[in-house]
Amino acid sequence: MASGRKRLAVFKFASCDGCQLTLLDCEDELLALAGTVEIAHFTEATRTSLPGPYDLALVEGSITTAEDAERIRRVRADSRFLVVLGACATAGGIQALRDFGDVREFTEAVYARPEYISTLERSTPIADHVPVDFELRGCPIDRGQLLEVVTAYLAGRKPRIPDRSVCFECKARGTVCVTVADGTPCLGPVTHAGCGAICPAFRRGCYGCFGPVRDPNTAAQIRLLRTQGESPEQIARVFRTFNAASPAFRAAARSLEEEEEGGHDASS
Repeated sequence: MASGRKRLAVFKFASCDGCQLTLLDCEDELLALAGTVEIAHFTEATRTSLPGPYDLALVEGSITTAEDAERIRRVRADSRFLVVLGACATAGGIQALRDFGDVREFTEAVYARPEYISTLERSTPIADHVPVDFELRGCPIDRGQLLEVVTAYLAGRKPRIPDRSVCFECKARGTVCVTVADGTPCLGPVTHAGCGAICPAFRRGCYGCFGPVRDPNTAAQIRLLRTQGESPEQIARVFRTFNAASPAFRAAARSLEEEEEGGHDASS
């Protein structure tokens, strides 16, 4: 290792690689970064794979196997700072939908030889297994936010990622509120900013791919969606899309399920 150069490592767990591709899409910035740090491990970009310790580890993906649960503990032990990237790493990802079903039934339906499949019952965020220094939201993550986080940790400062909702971004870019103007169901009030309010800019409601803001008012969001004609089942499904394992969205969906179950019991 060259003297004075910090070591960066990028690791993948259960995911689609979209967040790693966001890093590769940085292009010129990544080339400049490569000149100032040593990229010790980044399978998507280089054959180089050096052992730790690492100054900064970026981790994409959720934990879905016992082997990965052990591997993330080794990554954590080898890393001074560990930053997790995207909905899979921060909230279990779309694959966390398995948490609400029977994994054995899934494997038997999908695979010709399910006995060869070794998997955990649930898809869980990285923070469920090891301490995490920072969670960068999104499906996929935002390029600008990623550069800010990497630069901040390599420079020894705290990342400047605003903790606000998508509604703020709509106002900042002058986008008309799709809920007010069109009555379109939208998760913007409870969803973390970072996407630039892309969906509302094209007159579509926010799908919540950046996960919940801090202390989201999901109860008010549910009441609003109901006034727009969404059923409890439909509302539970939108909370269980990109960030199904996030505590706030999981609790909101579960409350709707319990209400449905109570309603069925009362009518039977």
